[in-house]
Amino acid sequence: MSEPGMPPVAVAGEAVVNPPGLPTIGPWMIARDGTIAHWLGQIVDGKHLHEPVNVILIDEAATSADDARQRLVAAAAAAGFPVRFGHSTGYRGFIGGVLYGQLPQGRDDAFSNRIFEESNNHGRIFGPHQFDGGGYIFVGAFSRERVNLLKWPGHRYASFNEARAAFAGGLDERTAFKASGFVSLGNAVNIAQVTTGDHDGRAAVLRAPK
Repeated sequence: MSEPGMPPVAVAGEAVVNPPGLPTIGPWMIARDGTIAHWLGQIVDGKHLHEPVNVILIDEAATSADDARQRLVAAAAAAGFPVRFGHSTGYRGFIGGVLYGQLPQGRDDAFSNRIFEESNNHGRIFGPHQFDGGGYIFVGAFSRERVNLLKWPGHRYASFNEARAAFAGGLDERTAFKASGFVSLGNAVNIAQVTTGDHDGRAAVLRAPK
């Protein structure tokens, strides 16, 4: 099942995680063609770089899906991650049996702490998905890119963990979303052809209480 207007994408059962007390979550950001998103096609240490979900946001105070989206965008801006242009788009995330298109929704937008011409932490967020007794949940995939426009490729992967920490820390310090530990999604990979860089397989969880 997908959001209205979104083409269906098969999500393999073995690629779905069931964290305690939360809906089913897909541990990967999904590209337009339905495959696991591969960070601008870059090769790291000779391996394809897959993009993991590394943030989970739970809004217990939102009164509707639209309210949850508005509160999320406002919180991201307050955390130092406003909507900025200059990033790839069209990604999706899987929550509770539903594929959700990305937020922000602009043609080339992401949540980012710097303009795209500078090294930055940026990410996309998917949802919201309403679940019993818990309000609305989003998942996000955040990464840090090192930018040098004088050298090709101008945008290079730097870290998943740094971006996760920066986004989660900004939310915890400046918004109603407070740090609530980590959840293992089992999406740290380092095999012959695939890596997730410095990702440790966990998503930072932040909750906005009622």
